Amino acid sequence: MVLKTPLETRRAWLRGGICAALAAAFGGPARLLAAVGVVAPPLLLAEVLRGDVDVTRYWVSEKLDGVRAVWDGRVLRFRSGRVVNAPAWFVAGLPPEPLDGELWLGRGRFEDLSGIVRRREPRDDDWRKVRFMVFEQPGGEGSFTERIARLQAIVARAGVPWLAVVEQFRVADRPALQAKLDEVVAGGGEGLMLHLADAPYLTGRSDVLLKLKPLLDAEATVIAHLPGRGRLDGLTGALLVETDKGVRFQLGTGFTDAERRNPPPVGSLVTFVYRDLTQDGVPRFASYLRRREVF
Repeated sequence: MVLKTPLETRRAWLRGGICAALAAAFGGPARLLAAVGVVAPPLLLAEVLRGDVDVTRYWVSEKLDGVRAVWDGRVLRFRSGRVVNAPAWFVAGLPPEPLDGELWLGRGRFEDLSGIVRRREPRDDDWRKVRFMVFEQPGGEGSFTERIARLQAIVARAGVPWLAVVEQFRVADRPALQAKLDEVVAGGGEGLMLHLADAPYLTGRSDVLLKLKPLLDAEATVIAHLPGRGRLDGLTGALLVETDKGVRFQLGTGFTDAERRNPPPVGSLVTFVYRDLTQDGVPRFASYLRRREVF
């Protein structure tokens, strides 16, 4: 099925509240975007650092809390393939070579950044605070080490303050990696990325790129059981929970099917893990861990 509508109407659908309903009708956001002519560019996606990995073979960088963006030499796009509505001067300053990176405001400012980059009419004052932090050269030849050097040369030639290369460094061993992670997290950072030094350019999910980040845990009270849909029809789809600070949110991942059939009762305490908090105190990427038994 193909939607035959003017381009501006398609974009309005993607920006508007109707997007969620349309995505469900088309079988997910990716299929909806494809139906309106938006194709996601092939990118390298990270695996989680697990097991006995020789971290000395990797370049390490901070995992930026930004918005993934890809520059093909002419157009700046989100990971979904949608065009970023950046000011003309921002795009004009980018080089002719392809770049992959993150639009970034700084640590802990993801929500502010999201509002800026998704606005239909870009505001110059806001965008002057945004930097395009690049970490990969799509289609680049040679090893990642060689591509880092080329990225540095490309960015230097561009000579614009909103374009920079993400700092890459090496570590001597696992304790050194953990120490760096602790340092970054203590400073408000999200975690670390590890990219295999001798890896060629790849796309798709691969262990040549690994992510390392801490998970926090907390407790909340179950307020209600929310019904599941699709495969989870007839089971509990999520728990509506409330923290001791009065923050309510839905906890929908981390359950086994058995736990969805027999969920923690209303009024019970559950433990969940999460990455960090939004400005409103809502846990981000929260996942159910276990029911907390009160003795």
